[in-house]
Amino acid sequence: MTNRQLIQEWVERFNNGDIERVVELFAEDGENFGRRVGRDGVRAVLRDIYTRFPDAKLRIHEWLVDTDRVGFRATYSGTHLGVGRLPVDGGMLIGVPPTKKSFAVLHMHMFRVEHELIQEHWGARDDIGMMRQLGLLPPPAPPPP
Repeated sequence: MTNRQLIQEWVERFNNGDIERVVELFAEDGENFGRRVGRDGVRAVLRDIYTRFPDAKLRIHEWLVDTDRVGFRATYSGTHLGVGRLPVDGGMLIGVPPTKKSFAVLHMHMFRVEHELIQEHWGARDDIGMMRQLGLLPPPAPPPP
């Protein structure tokens, strides 16, 4: 399996909401956003994501592959139906009651693959856009005349 195929498998498993199958693609000592969290840490984050957004999905628009690194640009979407407990998605949804609103925002993710497992993961997200779409932040101010 190529590194891109491994990350494509990660996306498919994520989109199916199968936490255990996503977790098994990570190294036991894998890192998330520069912190060594291992599989247990990845599992906890995914559980929190699916508690808040049971229908969370990634739709890939573009891939970037370079030896052991694989990245993609995607639309991340979901419906806010649960209460978050971890500082995921910028930590702005901890303890926030469900709005029952949906969102779709830009995400970019980068992975480093080693020995056919994900060793490192980073991401950049439009958390402010998500919060606005969920009705938790006001819309942006109109441009000056």
